Amino acid sequence: MNALAGLLPGLPGVTGALLAVAGHRADRAAPAVALAAAVATLALAVLAAFTRPAVSAELFDGLRAGAAVDGLSAVLVVTVSAVALAVLVFSAGDTGEVRRARARFFGLMLLFTAAMLVTVTALDLALLLMGWEVMGAMSYALIGFRWRDGARVRSAGIAFVTTRAGDTGLYIAAGCALAGTGSLELAGLAEGARPWRDLVAAGIVAAALGKSAQLPLSFWLSHAMAGPSPVSALLHSATMVAAGAYLLLRVQPLLAATGWAAQVVAWAGALTALLLGAVALAQRDLKQLLAASTCAQLGFMVLAAGCGAPAGGTAHLVAHAAVKSLLFLCAGAWLAALGTKDLRELHGAARRHRFVGVAFGVGAAALGGLPPLSLWVTKESILPVAAGRSPWLYLPALAAALLSAAYAAKAVLAVWRAADTGTREGTEQPGTGRVGPLERLPLPVLALVSATFGVVGLPTVFDAWQRLLGAAGEPGPGGGGLLLTGVLAVVTALAVPAAVRLAAVPAVRRRTPRIVARVPPLLLGWLGLERAAAALAGRPVMALARSLARFDDGVLDGAVRAVPRAGMAAARLTRRRAEAGVDGLVRDVGAAVARLGGLARGPQTGQVHTYFAQAAVGLVLLAVVVALAR
Repeated sequence: MNALAGLLPGLPGVTGALLAVAGHRADRAAPAVALAAAVATLALAVLAAFTRPAVSAELFDGLRAGAAVDGLSAVLVVTVSAVALAVLVFSAGDTGEVRRARARFFGLMLLFTAAMLVTVTALDLALLLMGWEVMGAMSYALIGFRWRDGARVRSAGIAFVTTRAGDTGLYIAAGCALAGTGSLELAGLAEGARPWRDLVAAGIVAAALGKSAQLPLSFWLSHAMAGPSPVSALLHSATMVAAGAYLLLRVQPLLAATGWAAQVVAWAGALTALLLGAVALAQRDLKQLLAASTCAQLGFMVLAAGCGAPAGGTAHLVAHAAVKSLLFLCAGAWLAALGTKDLRELHGAARRHRFVGVAFGVGAAALGGLPPLSLWVTKESILPVAAGRSPWLYLPALAAALLSAAYAAKAVLAVWRAADTGTREGTEQPGTGRVGPLERLPLPVLALVSATFGVVGLPTVFDAWQRLLGAAGEPGPGGGGLLLTGVLAVVTALAVPAAVRLAAVPAVRRRTPRIVARVPPLLLGWLGLERAAAALAGRPVMALARSLARFDDGVLDGAVRAVPRAGMAAARLTRRRAEAGVDGLVRDVGAAVARLGGLARGPQTGQVHTYFAQAAVGLVLLAVVVALAR
């Protein structure tokens, strides 16, 4: 069964690569091929969850890389494969955002899924980095899928560069792991000695927080909304952003071993859940609201990793994957049918398309933590652990849970309220006016999981869940905590309509203090995180790059150009000063040789008696010389 560990990501990976390079000639067959591959991948994932395959090979001399399915990865491979199948079924019927280049779209989606499967089954940092990098590249290609739109390509670039900045941490972690332990195995990272162990933890935390869009890098997820809605449904639920939370849950022993890393991760998660929950509440665009809520909900998973609650964090990850994929698919259905995702233009959308509206209502109620739905239970599996760690961690997390109910209620209120007179449609793209059967098909399944996955919180089920994941000692959801959060969530959700009506009263708006009035624009702009990143990192880096470019052009390139110029100058100087003397010497030598030749030609008369006379003279001279020499 070891081949199964390679076949699991290999099947969608190879199929996706073939579709991606096939071009338009495969557009018609692409949905069927992709769905067949997705169904087979889900079957392989379920089989792998039971058989637990493993495979390894020597990557370099003395360094091995491998993949295996254990308890945590068994949950993730099934979740990833199931959500990918649901999203691809929806995409096969989508007549709005992915009408063209379908082979490329389905190919990239399968490659994206394959990369996530590699990431969650990797046993070491080397293989994890391979899946991590491919996933980042595919996210860029999918967010910028409609590449003729410059704004979408720019958004894809911002998302890619931002996550790449965090991904650098994984390379640092890999290098430090080799220096500290001589191995890249994830299971052995906590055993390294300081300072290498701390450096490994710092690199992994930076990469994971960036990938999961936690503070201060949350803003890239807003730009990721430029991609088609099926991309958002997959990227924001079980892949990409979930990869960071998964990695932190996987290396939770490392975080605990360092001490400080667990604290940093816990606080990053709690603050992101709180602040991005407020950002979600201020949004006027449905996809932006869901994107900000994704950051907030991932904050609970990150909080769980920092507090030592891997079972609760994993349960929340699975429930959130079902909820968020459901909500994004509903948003995509309305965008295709009505041509807009603006909440002010979606009034009455749930009434016009009731099937989608009911499914959206179930997902939003689960997102808001209303009892007895899934996220109500899974959040409560994390909050008691946070309370046991510190009440200062518990309070922002509890407030974030209440904000979840508020922004979920705002979304439901917007789509179910009666349409206003003169409400516009199709302001972003032409609407088709209908939701096809394939677009509706995955919605009830995802709604069912969103509603019922809370059974994981039952004491006997939660104990089995902990054994599956190899975790122990987590208290699980308690009756008192469930009652408290459930009542507060319901009260908060019921208060939202009154708050919306009150905020619309002109007198209230006029009397609002100026400092309070500035808060909604700040939240609407995602806390100004992108501007801050541009000011603190983007512009300084670009200024440094321009300075280095000027140094390269003016100094290095100038020095290179100066060498041939100096050679030419030396040649011209030599020609003016030395060439005349050298030429004169050569001419003088030639003239002297010519004169000697002329003298030598004189005796050559061709007459025999002259030669005898010359010989006689020569003999006389020779005799004189001999006589003198004696």
